Amino acid sequence: MNEKVTVNTVMEMKENGEKISMLTAYDFHAARILDQAGIDIILLGDSLGMVFQGKEDTLSVNLEDIIYHSRAVKRGLKKALLVADMPFMSYQLNSEQALASAGRLIKEGEADAVKLEGGNTVCKQVKKIVDAGIPVMGHLGLTPQSINKFGGFKVQGRDRNNALNLIENAIKLEEAGVFSIVLESVPMELAKIITEKLKVPIIGIGAGVNCDGQVLVYHDMLGIKSNVQPKFVRQYADFENSINKAVKSYIDDVKKRKFPDIKESFTMDIDVYNGIKGELDRNGDN
Repeated sequence: MNEKVTVNTVMEMKENGEKISMLTAYDFHAARILDQAGIDIILLGDSLGMVFQGKEDTLSVNLEDIIYHSRAVKRGLKKALLVADMPFMSYQLNSEQALASAGRLIKEGEADAVKLEGGNTVCKQVKKIVDAGIPVMGHLGLTPQSINKFGGFKVQGRDRNNALNLIENAIKLEEAGVFSIVLESVPMELAKIITEKLKVPIIGIGAGVNCDGQVLVYHDMLGIKSNVQPKFVRQYADFENSINKAVKSYIDDVKKRKFPDIKESFTMDIDVYNGIKGELDRNGDN
């Protein structure tokens, strides 16, 4: 896809049966690489708290963190749609708070859209933001900002009541105006039902192959290990071992004076060098 991806593009992809690709990115270089590879959507996720800042969860990530990283990511993009996460407690209080936070992510963070977690409880916030002209992506299933409520990172929607609740919340989010929904850590059968029932694209992460698209954390799929290793991750590279090997080679070359060599060094005219050295030697004798 050569043209800039928009919200309308993403919705048309579902209508046309074209799968949607989405990955996280937290800095300019990662964003540039993913964009050049042809990714459809970049998510500046609050997952940066875990994979970028080394924290145990996403709860301490704040709006300033997301704005800072969103600006950096945006500079690396030419085609991909940039969706910025609304961090914990930046939208839960009321619709006015939610709109103010979303507005900052668009204006200061230069994002194309925002994402927030929750179903029925955030529909008023979603509608307020959408009515202001800001596209919103929803997030249901395992919502990391609610891990204390769930008791950890657990699969959601396995029993009848929870499954029906997820379906109902997905419908309500669509009615509130979201252009897409991330569905995380739910049974593939339930994800299939929701994907077929809703008109907006469903992007899965640990939700099976029947979703309209897929998202993974950039570091996970490249084999840069974190404290959490979800079952649903497919590792497409082993960057951690590759980087470790490269750094060890660098250290070895430095210790053994193999780096830098003459090709990696700058030189000066030999007469200038000898003149300076001779002058310093004479001054030293005095």
